[in-house]
Amino acid sequence: MASPRTEPVHLTDEERAVLEGWTRGRTLAAWRARRARIILELDGGATIGRAAELVGCSRTTVGKWRSRFAADRLDGLEDAPRPGRPRAVTDEAVQALVERTLHSKPANGDRAWSTRSAAQASGMSQSMVSRVWRAFGLKPQAIDSWKLSTDPEFVDKVRDVVGLYMDPPADALVLAVDEKTQIQALDRTAPILPVLPTSPAKASHDYVRHGTTSLFAALDIASGSVIAEHHARHTAAQFIGFLTTIDKAVPQDLDLHLVLDNYATHKTQKVHTWLLRHPRFHLHFTPTYSSWLNLVERWFAELTCRKLHGSAHRSVTELKADIQAWINQWNHDPKPFIWTKTADQILSTLAAYCTILNHTNDQPETSDSGH
Repeated sequence: MASPRTEPVHLTDEERAVLEGWTRGRTLAAWRARRARIILELDGGATIGRAAELVGCSRTTVGKWRSRFAADRLDGLEDAPRPGRPRAVTDEAVQALVERTLHSKPANGDRAWSTRSAAQASGMSQSMVSRVWRAFGLKPQAIDSWKLSTDPEFVDKVRDVVGLYMDPPADALVLAVDEKTQIQALDRTAPILPVLPTSPAKASHDYVRHGTTSLFAALDIASGSVIAEHHARHTAAQFIGFLTTIDKAVPQDLDLHLVLDNYATHKTQKVHTWLLRHPRFHLHFTPTYSSWLNLVERWFAELTCRKLHGSAHRSVTELKADIQAWINQWNHDPKPFIWTKTADQILSTLAAYCTILNHTNDQPETSDSGH
């Protein structure tokens, strides 16, 4: 059956211009654009059924917004206030809480605000303070540690290393190299209890030490595979031995670019002499206090979390075999770590920190810090 024809909606030129703007606006909500299209179709003489078909909604929806528009014009297309209890905390109160959290200290002498002290000072509940802090990402009690590099060539080294990660040279392999030293073979004094439905695994607090090993590792940033070997020590001699292992493992037609930290072992005269005899090796040093630039550290974190943490070994031999088995499994299906931040982004972030530090240092002292 054909849809009954209703009286067309008659829009003024101003109303039509507003509604047409709603349908074209990219930043407006979709519901507003759909309501505008309903009224515009009705203004063009469409029946309720035809308007519903053209807009893609039900006839009931078309009838609802036609009636609302007929009663209140453009205002009728807005959402009516929802029923329920009004907000107990105003925007001004939320802003005041955020400002207090960022720029003041509790009157009781605490180092930082807690939900309890902030609730008492603001007149809110602790749960409301907690919700506001989560919404704004505020963690007053938390402290992250950091250290600025004092390397005079910091900028050039950052650009050099990040450039290798993001645009590696052709016919070359980029390896992130480092040593994880003093890995302990620890045996618990009691068996580790397994995971239960309501309880994590449990290991005894005390343990017996059975020696240590140092793991030399070279992470291929392109494939994620790792060349690794164990040494009892980590002197220049062991480092040269590991470079020899890398030299044998990588095809001779590829140049080798190694990202390293500033450990003195990497810069001895013996290492320099060895490099002169192996010209395909090119060393790239990270700035001082910048181990975060070396991607192999990310792989060491995987090794620690997935294998070493909570494990038990009764000898160094057993520890080395267990680590090597895990590395072999890793290399069976390696996953590269993708570097995403450009050098400019890193330097901009550090510049922002320095600006904050300078601003903080310019503030007058409020108490004797003892420094």
